[in-house]
Parts: sequence; structure tokens; C-alpha cells
Amino acid sequence: FVLLFVSLELITVTFYVLNSFQRNHSQSLEAGVKYLILGALSSAFLVYGIALVYGMSNTMAFGPLAAGAKTLAAKPLFLLGLLLVIAGLAFKIAAFPFQIWTPDVYQGSPTPAAAFLAFGSKAAGFVLLLRVLFSAVPDITTHWAKLLMAMSAVTILYGNLCAIPQRNLKRLLGYSSIANAGYLLLGIAALSQAGASAVLYYLGGYLFTVLAAFIVIGLVMRQMDTEDITALAGLNQRSPLLAATMALAMISLAGVPPLAGFFGKFLLFKAMVQTGGYWLVGVAIVGVVISLYYYFGVIRAIYWSRDPADLSPIAVSCPMRFSLYSCIAGMLYLGIFPDRVLRLTMQAVKSLRW
Repeated sequence: FVLLFVSLELITVTFYVLNSFQRNHSQSLEAGVKYLILGALSSAFLVYGIALVYGMSNTMAFGPLAAGAKTLAAKPLFLLGLLLVIAGLAFKIAAFPFQIWTPDVYQGSPTPAAAFLAFGSKAAGFVLLLRVLFSAVPDITTHWAKLLMAMSAVTILYGNLCAIPQRNLKRLLGYSSIANAGYLLLGIAALSQAGASAVLYYLGGYLFTVLAAFIVIGLVMRQMDTEDITALAGLNQRSPLLAATMALAMISLAGVPPLAGFFGKFLLFKAMVQTGGYWLVGVAIVGVVISLYYYFGVIRAIYWSRDPADLSPIAVSCPMRFSLYSCIAGMLYLGIFPDRVLRLTMQAVKSLRW
């Protein structure tokens, strides 16, 4: 648990600096302060939780905890400590009800920092959540399936419904990030190797997709000086590469084949169906349908907006082109040829206890 806390805080401190890097912009400073205050609160949850776990078990190592989990489950303070640890990790992944920081911080942060935060925080949080739930206390986790399922359902619906009226692209991706945390929680709530493997696979596809979207937003914002969806008007004429990349990113986030987002969601839904969580899969499908509205709203702005204000070409440097092509290749590869990566994720989760 000590190594877990230190490694997570090292990542979080990096985000504190990156989010407030533009000291001349009030929004960047506001984002940094919000993330600092709420991040400190989540760190407090982690510290108090770890302290209670240690006080009740006299160990911080995952192995001894797993061996004595059945006995420790009868101690209320141990369970309280474990819940506090999970609450601290839920903040990092932006799961309901610890998601309040996400849209404001995404909107106020510099675009490169927001891109790093979108994936880095979520990946670290979910990997550590897998380790805690399935390496440290697997016997206790089996009794929390309903809690995890409820958190997943509410997170999916909250993120998708709140994204509908958004006009700021980074804020929209913030709410999209919340919804995606809900989808990833499906794999956690499945309590199976297939579910954990699906979480890792989905994170891989999410990396390419989110990076592609934020690269396009950064390049467009640099020329248009706005993050509003209207800035994408006529993008297909100004830069076909940026238009195609953004469209593919939105299609992947929406879970439309043959991109990475589709196969990742398919694996998560399949894992949940195998454990009998049909109602949660139904909620997730409703969330996907809702998300089609705002994701394809972005695509509509790119290709079918009327009278775009600016049709001047957008210059894309060679390094940026390489990054965009890499993201496109990653989204397509994970969507069309999933076998090799899926074998790697299955191998990775075998170290957990089932």
C-alpha cells in the first residue's frame, strides 16, 4: 500500500504542475487550484484508508492481506479503511460521485496537459484498483459486486447525459471521460479475468483515441483561438487529415466498428453478460445510444456546418502528422486485429488472484 500511495501521488503532483502551467491564464490557474484542492482530499482518503487497513491487519503487503481477508472482513474499521482507499482511487478515475473536478479541470488545463490527464490518471487509477480489489482483498471484493455495478451504471448515465448540452470541446471530452470510467467499471464489476483483461484492452484503445482528439483540438485552437465546437466548422476543407482524425476519434469513443472503442466495449459487455449482469449491460447500451448524439454532433460540425467563418488551411507539422497517423493506426489495429493485444492483456491479469 505504501508503494501504491507514493507512485500515485508522484503522478498526481505532475498533474498539479501541468494543469496550472499557463500562469498568465486565469482558467489554467483555476483548473490547477481545483485539482489541487480536490486531489488533496482524495489523498487524505487514501492516507486515512491505508492507516485503518494497517491498524486492523498489521500489514500493508497485499499477500498477507489476501490470506487473512476472510477474518479481516468481520472488522468494520478494516472495511471502512478499504472503502476510503477505493474512494481515493475513484477520484483518480473520475467515477461518480467523485467526478466533480473533471469537466472544469479539462476545460481550464492546457490542451497537452488535459490529454495527459485524460489517459494517465484513468490508467493509473484503474490498474491500481485492479491490484487492490483482486490482489489484496479478492474474497471481500466478491461481496461488493452490486456496489461496483451501481457505481458503473450511475457514472455511465451521468457522464453521457451531462455531455449532451456541452459546446466546449474539452469540457465535452471531460464528461465523455466520466462515461468511459463507467464503462471500464463494467470490467471491474464482472469480477473475472475476462473483465480485468477487457479493462486493460479498453485503456489501450482509449489512449490512441483521446490523444488523437486532443491533438486535433490543440491544432485547431491554436489557429481559431476558441475551444467551441463551432471552431471545427469547415475543418474538412481546411485540413482533411485533422477532420478525418477527429471523426475517427469520435466514432471510436462512440463504440462504432471497426475501431478500438467498439471492440473494447464489446469485451466489457461480454464479460458482464457472462456474470449475469444483463441489466447493467442494458444501462451501458442506453449510454452508448445517448453518446451517439453528442459524438456525431462533433462530426456534423466538421463536415456539414453551414457558412464556416474561416476556411484558411491549418498547417500540420511532420511530427504532428506522425502522431496523428500513429493514433489512427492504433485505433484501427485494436479494432480489426485484437487477438495479439488481447493475449497480452490476458497474460497480464493472470498475476491477480481469482
